[in-house]
Amino acid sequence: MKTGIPAKATMLASSVTLGLLLSTPAAADVRHGQELHTNNCVTCHTSMVGGDGSGLYTRADRKVTSRDQLVTQVNRCESTLGLNWFEEDVMAVVEYLNRNYYKF
Repeated sequence: MKTGIPAKATMLASSVTLGLLLSTPAAADVRHGQELHTNNCVTCHTSMVGGDGSGLYTRADRKVTSRDQLVTQVNRCESTLGLNWFEEDVMAVVEYLNRNYYKF
């Protein structure tokens, strides 16, 4: 008599769990994004909207309305400032901003 979860179901559950882990940025990536944002973005954003600069992300008429647009905007700012970030750096900033402000 067989007991327990069938092997195929166990493999499927393991695959789904692994996929979720790989697609979810690590906390270290988000912290890295926050550091990059603090060191490279806040000064400009503060000069644009005042306060701590976060008003740029929370204003009612914000221009970024999707994750793809957020990636595009972070790349645009990175390029304009000549920061020479790696793609992983851009995505870390995107994830930081998305988790804290946009929530796409």
